[in-house]
Amino acid sequence: MNKTLGFAAATLLTLTVLAVGQPALAQGAKQMVTSIDVQSVATGYRSSKIIGAAVTNEKGEAVGKIDDLIISKDQRALFAIVSVGGYLGIGDKLIAVRYEDLRPTADDKGLVLTGATKEGLKALPEFVYAR
Repeated sequence: MNKTLGFAAATLLTLTVLAVGQPALAQGAKQMVTSIDVQSVATGYRSSKIIGAAVTNEKGEAVGKIDDLIISKDQRALFAIVSVGGYLGIGDKLIAVRYEDLRPTADDKGLVLTGATKEGLKALPEFVYAR
């Protein structure tokens, strides 16, 4: 029993010494963060305000609601996941559109998808989350 406790204590002491002697991973690493104009960023659109926003067409007809925003793995594209049809989330269909195809409404309270109709959006392939 004493040998086991002694071995455990020696192992713990050895691991502690080895851990303390190692440099922290962040030491000496160069930061790749650049300074940005925070005032211009502050005038942009918050994702928390976009998610849940109504999507209309150019005629002001409701065609869906923003359910989510997704950035492509290569970080070169942003997609809006739009919930189409259904009532209170029941029977709706999720579709993906390029975020660049959306424009803010005149009152900045929603988004416009030019040329969209509920029927046209329902005909698009259904979006299903990968993970």
